[in-house]
Parts: sequence; C-alpha cells; structure tokens
Amino acid sequence: MLLQELDHYLRSHMAIDELRSVDKSLNGIQVGRRNQEVLRVACAVDACAETFERAADWRADVLVVHHGLYWGREIPLTGGHYERIRKLIESDIALYAVHLPLDMHPEFGNNAEMAKALNLQEIKPFGRYHGYDIGFSGRLAPAVRREELVANLFTDLGNPLAVLPFGPDTVASVGIVSGGAVFEVEQAIEQGLDLYITGDASHTVYHRCMEAGINVVFGGHYATEVWGPRALGRRISEDLELETTFIDVPTGL
Repeated sequence: MLLQELDHYLRSHMAIDELRSVDKSLNGIQVGRRNQEVLRVACAVDACAETFERAADWRADVLVVHHGLYWGREIPLTGGHYERIRKLIESDIALYAVHLPLDMHPEFGNNAEMAKALNLQEIKPFGRYHGYDIGFSGRLAPAVRREELVANLFTDLGNPLAVLPFGPDTVASVGIVSGGAVFEVEQAIEQGLDLYITGDASHTVYHRCMEAGINVVFGGHYATEVWGPRALGRRISEDLELETTFIDVPTGL
C-alpha cells in the first residue's frame, strides 16, 4: 500500500476534511517519507521524541498519532521541533495526525471505545462542540456502583486524576467526552446524567458539579485518549492487512 492510499483510507473512514474548519490540528499527513510504500503502521497518542524513537526502533513506515505537531500556528524549525522532525526524516517515518475525527468516530473512536468498555446501552451522540457531537452518552442496565465503574474503566490505565462523588452512588446514565472537555459537563447537567467522564481536571467546575449533584470522573487526558489509537491500529490491521503496533507513552495526566 502507498502512503497516499493509506491517507485515502483514513479520510474515507473519518471526518478529516469535514472537521477542517473546527479542528486546530492539521489532520492528515504532517510529515511525508521518501519511500511511499507502507507495510508497518505504529499508532500512539502523542507526537513526541520518545514516540518517534520507539517507532524508529520498531521500523515503522507510518506513525499515526492523536496529537500531532501542528495546532493552528507556524512553528520555526528549530530546537526541539527541529530534532523531532529530523528523527522522522532520518528514519523515513511519515507522521499522520487525526484529532477530533478520532475522538468522535462511532466505531473506533476514543469515546465510542470507552462506551463499549462500559457496556453502555441506548448510545447517543453527546458533547456538542462547534456544531459537532464529539462524545457519546448512554444508559447502564443494570445500574453500576460509581466505584466499580471507575475501577473497570481505568484499572489498566492508572488512577483517575480526580473523582467528584456528587451524584448518586449507583450510576444509570453516563456522558463521555475524552481529553480536555471539562466544560462540557454543563451538557451532562442539562441532560440530568448521573455521571460525566472526561480527561482533564479543573477547579473551575467543582462547585457547579457539587451544586448540580452530578458525579464527574477526570480520568486523565492520556488515559481517556489511548482508546482510539489502539482501536484504529486494530482496524487498520484487519482492513488493510498491514502490521501494526501501539506505542504506549503514558504521562499520568
């Protein structure tokens, strides 16, 4: 398979072009490669030096990340940014970024994968952001104790950053938006959900959540966004018969 063919496959399965106007990430091919043939694809959460080193050690042809190198502004090709790009070029690894389109994908996105892990029923789009629903909500049948739900979702990912236990002890309805979606808790409150799950934590919403009587889990940005890259790697392997791996570089945040 050629790099452009992989790009076409990913664009045909995710709303990369559709979300261009609302996603600051430069989704798609961020760094090309000399050899256009692709046999080995690594997936990871973050574009960083450690990820690049490990992708090179694994002899990846393409590295697909959730958080790429570019976020709506030019970056001088100097210092650490230069060294990261140099590693990719010297190792002939293409870098491919897919941000919001992977968060919101209904089959292998971050939020869909967490919903599956919780065995949510009656799943609906949730978490409106610039006209798009990025996350999902649903119901638990039977309802599950809050502590059990948290343990089941994050057992292999470390402890959540924080849990605000302000809602019912037994949870029947859940809203999920991975990553930095602190203020989308307002939508969970409006819908009367028992629990809201996101990545980042913020003091700003503490009293609002307490007064509204809602449980909130700040699972950690990384811990809520490993799900999509891992699932995307499996999907690429199944659909395209390419060799894939997931490079795990947890931050604890």
